[in-house]
Amino acid sequence: MMRLWTILLVLLALKASAQSLRFQEQYPGVWKGIFGKPDKYTLLSAAAPTPQVETLERLQSVDFPLPKMEVHAELIDGKTYLRFPLQKNEQIYGLGLNFQTVHQRGKILNLHVDHYGGKDNGRTHAPVPFYISSRGYGVLINSAQYLTYYVGTGVRKDAKVPAEVKDRNTDKSWNSRPYSDAVEVYVSAEGAEVYVFAGVNALDAIKRYNLFCGGGTLPPKWGLGFTQRVQKLYTADDVIKEAAEFEEHGFPLDFIGLEPGWQSKAYPCSFEWDAGRFPDPAALVKKLAEKGVRLNLWTNPYVSPDAPISKSIEPFTGSHTVWNGTVPDLYHPDAKRIVAEQLKRSQINIGISGYKIDEVDGYDYYLWPDMAKFPSGISGVQMRQTYGVLAQRLTDSLYRQQNKRTFGLVRASNAGANNMPYVIYNDYYSHQDFITALVNSGFCGVLWTPEVRGSKTGEEWLRRFQTVVFSPMAMINAWSSGTKPWSFPEVADKVKYYAQLRMELMPYLYSEFAKYHFEGTPPFRAMVLEEGFQGQTNASLSNQNLETNPYLEAVNREVKDQYMCGEYLLVAPLFTGESTRKVLLPKGNWYDFYSGRYVGNGEEIVTKPEDDRIPVYVKDGGIIPMTTARLHAPAAGEKVNLIIRHYGEKEGVYNLYDDDGVSFDYEKGAYSWRSIQIKRSAGGKLVREISAASKNKPDNFGTVRFEWMGQ
Repeated sequence: MMRLWTILLVLLALKASAQSLRFQEQYPGVWKGIFGKPDKYTLLSAAAPTPQVETLERLQSVDFPLPKMEVHAELIDGKTYLRFPLQKNEQIYGLGLNFQTVHQRGKILNLHVDHYGGKDNGRTHAPVPFYISSRGYGVLINSAQYLTYYVGTGVRKDAKVPAEVKDRNTDKSWNSRPYSDAVEVYVSAEGAEVYVFAGVNALDAIKRYNLFCGGGTLPPKWGLGFTQRVQKLYTADDVIKEAAEFEEHGFPLDFIGLEPGWQSKAYPCSFEWDAGRFPDPAALVKKLAEKGVRLNLWTNPYVSPDAPISKSIEPFTGSHTVWNGTVPDLYHPDAKRIVAEQLKRSQINIGISGYKIDEVDGYDYYLWPDMAKFPSGISGVQMRQTYGVLAQRLTDSLYRQQNKRTFGLVRASNAGANNMPYVIYNDYYSHQDFITALVNSGFCGVLWTPEVRGSKTGEEWLRRFQTVVFSPMAMINAWSSGTKPWSFPEVADKVKYYAQLRMELMPYLYSEFAKYHFEGTPPFRAMVLEEGFQGQTNASLSNQNLETNPYLEAVNREVKDQYMCGEYLLVAPLFTGESTRKVLLPKGNWYDFYSGRYVGNGEEIVTKPEDDRIPVYVKDGGIIPMTTARLHAPAAGEKVNLIIRHYGEKEGVYNLYDDDGVSFDYEKGAYSWRSIQIKRSAGGKLVREISAASKNKPDNFGTVRFEWMGQ
């Protein structure tokens, strides 16, 4: 009897430790699953997003995308193990801001907030634990612990689709990495909270994830203009001179970024102006504002002993220091209050437009160790995974109190911060890898800028400059080099052309960010999310099977050097030393952005751009609302004239967004969408129309002119 009782206890223990997650639908296509005892502090509790409930509930209902009995959870030695099934022809995307790879199947990733070190191993600025399947669903593990993902690498004895056993001595198709039919995840906690997002395709699943996380950010219009970050020891006079030089050269400028020297102490920080370099910061801000230019301030959160808040905040800081500065517990209400009061008093109340939040990402030797303690009770690991998010949330809240939008830079982010008005940047500087990061950003709900820094040649300067024009933030980072847009005279005119083009594209870019906020569509995204994109159907791939190489996708190849910018633009950057490049076009007719010339349909083309231009293509029926070149973004209430381009032969529709461009009044309904339509008349001729502005809604557009590109 005792032996039977022991066996029963063992069976009950096994049943309790190994089970399928039970999912409950939260919104159409969004399910939540709980296993064990998840941590109370999670990525979503740090970011605290408010789901776009009304939009989510209007979405099409879809079935749960995975066989529920094959989604497995198990508790072993106090740790949680999760397993999700994979099919043979299934590719996995996402899992953070990766810089070198888009396909993640076959990878082992330890998701850990850190400065990117040159290898896609999970240690990156935004290690978002959200992956997207080519089958049209996404999975988020809502944990602020370090997470290890085995993405189709571990091979279990009880695998539903076992790998074929082969003899290496005699079989040339033997592979050291056998086929695996699962994503397995290790969570250092006694439970886990899991969200599954489904859709009619992969992009639809991403939209639901973004909407669940509050929708993407909608920057102020000025945030989409040009920014110049100046050298670290600039003075107020230097800043005034810089703004004047931009105006003299006819280059757009909407905000200037000041680096560490604006503070009286940095590394660690005083959060106070240096009285010698900036004797009257309020007057400086006012003088720049009169010229249509704003100021953005570099900072990091580590408090100098000489900071005015040093003594008051000390009880609410962590157990370890960074650069001998205390680390505010940004989840503790008292720490948040003290930091907020200092930022408001010294900076925000005089009109500073935003921040560059540096060094919240990593390098283990200068941040706190994992065993660090914080007054709020959050562990050192959890604080590491969310510190950048907490800093974003705090500063964003201060601007919301003033009903002013901000747009800035940050070195670390994570899941749930999709609606934060910050763009990620870093000090790693491969142009090609920067484009891959831009491609990957659309999978994980973050923004990334391929900023321009010092270049060795005019060609490199132009190529990098062209890239930022088609990115979330058009930024030159001259904190070290002191470079200006015209620093390479041999390409200065070409650089100026693209600076003006960025401003001309503002109606289009602003509308695409509005779609990010209201609909969840990433404004910059991978080609695999574009309808009709097939990658390639190369015979060398089609003749192989997934047993020979289990990580080749059945149809698509990895495309990481071209991307979609908004609804209609395909951008294919050129890199230093290239005069031609290959571009993979989705199905349908595509046209050259500059001339309207037809270039191809669902094929690989080789392009040699004229006049050193970055290849940009527009799909058939594409409508691109533009405006005239200008030096600054439109001010609130300022009307701009529209130049609306139509490409190709197809009819088209484009929804043009409008609001005041600076406040949060759009969250209360103070916005409008105007429909631009290109239709065929009874006689077969293309005709155009734009809907009138709705009564009592924003109306910031003046005259309208249509251009028929290539006709």
